[in-house]
Amino acid sequence: MTGKIVITHNLEEHQLSQIKEVVPDWELIASKEKEIWQAHAKDAEIIAGWKKGLEEYCLAPDSKLKWLQSWSAGVNTLPLEKLEAHNILLTGASGVHAYPISETIFALMLGLTRKIHTYVRNQQAKTWHHANMKLEIHGKTIGIIGVGTIGKETAKIAKAFGMKVLGVRHSGQPAEFVDEMYTTDQLDALLPQCDYVVVTLPLTKETRRMFGADQFKLMKSTAFFINIGRGEIVVEEEIVKALQEGEIAGAGLDVFEKEPLSQDSQLWEMENVIITPHTSGSTEHYNDRVVENILIPNLKSYLSGEAPSINLVDFAKGY
Repeated sequence: MTGKIVITHNLEEHQLSQIKEVVPDWELIASKEKEIWQAHAKDAEIIAGWKKGLEEYCLAPDSKLKWLQSWSAGVNTLPLEKLEAHNILLTGASGVHAYPISETIFALMLGLTRKIHTYVRNQQAKTWHHANMKLEIHGKTIGIIGVGTIGKETAKIAKAFGMKVLGVRHSGQPAEFVDEMYTTDQLDALLPQCDYVVVTLPLTKETRRMFGADQFKLMKSTAFFINIGRGEIVVEEEIVKALQEGEIAGAGLDVFEKEPLSQDSQLWEMENVIITPHTSGSTEHYNDRVVENILIPNLKSYLSGEAPSINLVDFAKGY
């Protein structure tokens, strides 16, 4: 079996060698430069990594594309309906981010709890002030909204802090390190119990604007809200109001409705908010994990005549 694979990212030689071992007779093109990948996009049977401009080649009537491997976990920005209409298999990169994102989640939680963000501001102003710091994270209750790979790793870390872990997943099925699991329609029953609410959901029709004024009113006034999922899951103007009015104690936000976050956003100036620029998944090991843990196993399945087995997107669900 021979064919062409286009990877729209720059890979190191050891990563390319690993792929070539699986498909020694295939033509392999790997470059983030558009002038290189666009010359091969229409003839590629497999493309790994979605770039702006690919659609005109991948979805053309004479395109040979059969399988698209996303380089990111989220696929909501891809033309899902068109890919489904063309019977193109789509797989995501979920699982790559479990370690870096769970680390970011706890960095935000601990930063807010131990007022690290406040002390950084004080340091810049050369101000020696206690800032009424008194909270600790041990023994508190965390609600993880979306117990997938990232949520499971977050739950495991939470147990090291002796936390009670509540989880929300669509199926309601139990998971290791989660003390109590809720379904999505039971969210309102979970929120009042939590000292920390962590959103790790993908963006779908069901999750869009899931968190708004009603949900923040249900939370403890001492609770912290963390969002590393997608910005559109939260009604931004309503979390701003909740923070201003003290309905919640603070927030750690990595994602926003519109990115980059506008300089006019009130979130920038809030002393009870920590902002990161959609970097929670960034890691030195990113490409290695995509290649070794997802692309190559999926490639082996594809070559054997089966659908790629890891992170195959269900178009009906949107993830």
